[in-house]
Amino acid sequence: MSTESASIASLTNPAIDDAQGLMRGAARVLASFGLVAIPEFSLPCGRRADLMGLGPKGEFVIVEIKSGAADFRADGKWPEYFEWCDRYFFAVSERFPRQLIPEETGLIIADGFGGAIVRESPVRPLAPARRKSVMLRFARTAAERAMRV
Repeated sequence: MSTESASIASLTNPAIDDAQGLMRGAARVLASFGLVAIPEFSLPCGRRADLMGLGPKGEFVIVEIKSGAADFRADGKWPEYFEWCDRYFFAVSERFPRQLIPEETGLIIADGFGGAIVRESPVRPLAPARRKSVMLRFARTAAERAMRV
């Protein structure tokens, strides 16, 4: 099995979930709460959030997609995202071992069609200057992507 096919969800690799489907479902969850989302959003620190959501009052949510337990265990950078959002969630499938997800984060259970917030994220309000910086980056990213379509 090639390295590329080893990372794709399939009957031959049942430990991996479809990350794109999880992202689509998590984005729909955010939309149901009035947030708009951008996938693969680059943060000023150089990290990339799987999904960055913006709420109607200017609140920011980051959702990190985890396609399996190995994906979660290999990712030690997730605490660095806290300083770039008001709330932070992991989005996983129904079969993901939930006990792996840290209590200081929110939890979304998703699939390719939708999902649900099963644990709310603690709120860590951004400083006003940081919020403005992220807001400008979010707006510019959305505009640039809209122009490509």
